[in-house]
Amino acid sequence: MKKLRGYIFARPFMGERAPQHVQNIILRDYCTKRGYELLLAATEYAMPDSFMILESVLDDLASVDGIVFYSLYQLPTQPVQRKSVYSRALAAGKSLHFAVEGMSIAKQQDVDSVEQCLLVKATLDHCVTQVEG
Repeated sequence: MKKLRGYIFARPFMGERAPQHVQNIILRDYCTKRGYELLLAATEYAMPDSFMILESVLDDLASVDGIVFYSLYQLPTQPVQRKSVYSRALAAGKSLHFAVEGMSIAKQQDVDSVEQCLLVKATLDHCVTQVEG
């Protein structure tokens, strides 16, 4: 059975917030339904824009088959940092999974779908939400 390291946040992300126990429930459900073994989730520091724990998980990829994020919106907001995450995982022959969205990256072609979702979210966040009249 393939093993995935969980990755959750202790802070809000892209305007979203989910308690850590809820994030863990979603990770467990995602892995169970897809036949993966979920390893203890690594929790990112609460400091804004911190990805030190993610870097540590990426450094330890040899011991797992991939990483399961609660959401793709927990990826770094900076494109260069995000692309580094993708390339490190793919170069190691590992996969990235995003439980809430039910998406994964197992090959370079999968990156475009994730990037499109991130761009749509960023665009929608900058749209006018209410018209005054």
